[in-house]
Amino acid sequence: MEYNVGDRVELKKEHPCGSKIWEITRIGVDFKLRCEGCTHEVIISRQKALKMIKKKL
Repeated sequence: MEYNVGDRVELKKEHPCGSKIWEITRIGVDFKLRCEGCTHEVIISRQKALKMIKKKL
């Protein structure tokens, strides 16, 4: 599946704040994701991010 900056995705595991919805803010060798619940940002390798994503919203 192809992802673009600004896409909202649901991850398999929920964040400690209780949200499973994240927004993609950067794509490249790695993905930068921002939690919709608490606005926490993480940078994850592309391979790991693709395994974590459950579906595109």
